[in-house]
Amino acid sequence: MPTGSDFARDIAFVPEVTFGTTPDTPTMKLLRFTGGFPNVEKPGFVSEEIRSDGQITDMRHGMRRVNADLGFELSYGAFDAWLEAALGGTWTTNVLKAGRTARFFTLEERHTDISQYAVTTGAVINSMSLNIQPEAMVTGSFGIIGRNQAWSGTSLGSPTAVASHPPFSGFTGTINEGGSAIANLTALELNIARNVEPIFVVGPSDLAKEMTLGQNVITGTATFLLESATLLSKFLNETESSLEVTLDGPAGGDLTILIPRLKYTSGARQRGVGTSLVVSMSFQALYSSGSASNIVVTRVPA
Repeated sequence: MPTGSDFARDIAFVPEVTFGTTPDTPTMKLLRFTGGFPNVEKPGFVSEEIRSDGQITDMRHGMRRVNADLGFELSYGAFDAWLEAALGGTWTTNVLKAGRTARFFTLEERHTDISQYAVTTGAVINSMSLNIQPEAMVTGSFGIIGRNQAWSGTSLGSPTAVASHPPFSGFTGTINEGGSAIANLTALELNIARNVEPIFVVGPSDLAKEMTLGQNVITGTATFLLESATLLSKFLNETESSLEVTLDGPAGGDLTILIPRLKYTSGARQRGVGTSLVVSMSFQALYSSGSASNIVVTRVPA
């Protein structure tokens, strides 16, 4: 019997109209990803019955949910639907802002070498991270919570490819801090948390009745070469600022990520590459009335 290989699998997805229900005759699309598995979790609970032999008389499985942390390399156009789902907004004239729209997917993990297919329904993006470093691809991950998963020997259908633009890199683009261009950013980490909670009820099922959206929280860490005390002073004086990163597509198609209003929450000096000194500054994104969002993503078509 053949063994499944990690290089003979892919993940396909389709948006759901009804939470937890795969559309009839779904049009599946391939997800470009670098790793991760949607796995079922069922927290257990144990009987507290007291016995003279000190042993456990029974245990039961709890409510089921699917969790996944799917890695990716960011590229133009390939993740438009997933960025919408992560931010809860809608692309409008190539601009995406944070919103409260809940979007759910059916995911199919396709083990094509052994003809086994794991279908996750009711999948929502709970978190998203981005990591921008020099001399590296722009990487990230999507944290997924799903309602249910079932295995089958038959696929939902042949998926089609998404946009095939090459990944962005961390050494092509421009950086603005506080509205001014800078050239001393050495790393940027961005984290988006939607704080989704599955809601369970007593009977008749061990599946979540619904998923509720919590507070939209965006944090990050920017690391700068230590050239002056200007940025540290913003932290010390609780001065509001902004951060804008434009990623240039190597084959056309650019993406700009703007945090229009933020406060730095730390400023730690440390040694960088060689003998250089850097300052690592964590930040909290805040709602901007001017942008009507705590984040603005803009795509510039090729």
